[in-house]
Amino acid sequence: MAMTDYLGKDIPKLGFGLMRLPRIEGKVDIEQVKQMVDLFLEAGFTYFDTAYGYDDSEVSIKEALVDRYPRESYQLATKLPVWRVETREEAEAMFDVQLERTGAGYFDYYLLHNLGAHRTAYFDRFDTWSFLAQKKAEGLIKHLGFSIHGKADELDAILTAHPEMEFVQIQLNYADWESPSIQCRANYEMAMQHNVPIIVMEPVKGGNLVELPKTALQLLTNANPNASTASWALRYAASLNGIIVNLSGMSDLAQMRDNIQTFTDFKPLIAEERTVIEAVRGELDKLPTVPCTSCDYCIEGCPENIAIPGIFEAMNLVLRYGEDRKAGAGFEYFWQTKGHGRAQADACIECGVCESVCPQSIAIIDELKHADALFGANPVARR
Repeated sequence: MAMTDYLGKDIPKLGFGLMRLPRIEGKVDIEQVKQMVDLFLEAGFTYFDTAYGYDDSEVSIKEALVDRYPRESYQLATKLPVWRVETREEAEAMFDVQLERTGAGYFDYYLLHNLGAHRTAYFDRFDTWSFLAQKKAEGLIKHLGFSIHGKADELDAILTAHPEMEFVQIQLNYADWESPSIQCRANYEMAMQHNVPIIVMEPVKGGNLVELPKTALQLLTNANPNASTASWALRYAASLNGIIVNLSGMSDLAQMRDNIQTFTDFKPLIAEERTVIEAVRGELDKLPTVPCTSCDYCIEGCPENIAIPGIFEAMNLVLRYGEDRKAGAGFEYFWQTKGHGRAQADACIECGVCESVCPQSIAIIDELKHADALFGANPVARR
C-alpha cells in the first residue's frame, strides 16, 4: 500500500535520538548537546526523541532545547515504560515526572515504550491505553503511538486491538531487512497493512552499519567514495514509503554534521544503489554466524526458560561485526535475556530438549557455552 498522505508526512526525515548523548566522565556534555541542537534546528530538522529510561536525557533536553527555543519550533517525543514498575499508580506517576523533567508542557509524540513479549501485559494490566487517551484529550499529548521490538504477529495483534494508535516505532535497517528474528520487512509491511505510519529506530543498527567488514565496506566505497557508511543506511530507511522520521542516536557534532548532510536535499536510493546494498547484505550474510531462524521451538521446551534465539542474536553481532562490537553486543545479550524475563546461557542444564527440536540442527548446548564464555564476565550483559 502506498501512503500518500499520513501523520508526520511533512516533518523533515532526520530525527535526533537522545539515547546516546555525548558524555564527559560519565556526565552529559551539555554544552556539546546545545551545539548539536543548534546545528540540527538551523538545518531545518525538528524532531527530538527521548524516553523515561534514557538516564538523564529528559533533563538534558530541557536545558539544551526546551529552555532555549519556542515550543512550537520543534516536536518532542518521549516514552512510558510501565513494565519498570509494580502498580498502576507508579506507572501513571511517571508521566508527571516526564512533564517536570522536560518542562515541555505537552508531548508532540508520546509512546507506550517497548511493547512485545511479556511487556505488553503490563500496559493491559494498568490500562495504560485509557490513561494516555485521557492525557491526549487533555491536550498533554498531541499524537499517541508505541514502540515495539517484537515480531510482526505481535504488531498485528496490538494494532488490531488498538486502532486508536496513530503511529508505530520499529527497528528498520538494511542488514536485518530479511532477518527472521528482527523481521524488519515483516514489521514494516504489517504497519503499512494497517495504514499506520512509522518512526524508524536503529537505521544504522546501533552503529554496526558504520564500521563494516572490509568486503562490505569496499562495495560501498566503490559505488560512492564520498558517501559515509551511515548515509547508506539512513537513506535506505528514509527511502521507504510511510516514514514519519528516521531516528539517529547521534553522540557528537561530527555525526550530526554527517547526518545533516545526508538529509539536506535528500535523494531516495535509486535502483543501482539498492543493488549495491543487496550485495552488502549478501557479504554480511556470508560471515560465520549461528544459523538460528528464531522459530522459538527451542524455547517452548526449555525447562530453564533460556532465551536461546536472543542469545544467538547477540553472539552474531560479534561474529558478524567483530570483537570491537562486544560492548554493544553485551547490552543486546542482557536485553534479549533478562530484558525479556528469560534466563542467560549459564542456566543451561544440558538436557538436550532444545537440540531435539531445532530445525537447523544447531549444536545449541555448545553454542550456549560459547555465549557464556563471550558474555559471562561482561558487566553490561550481567547487570
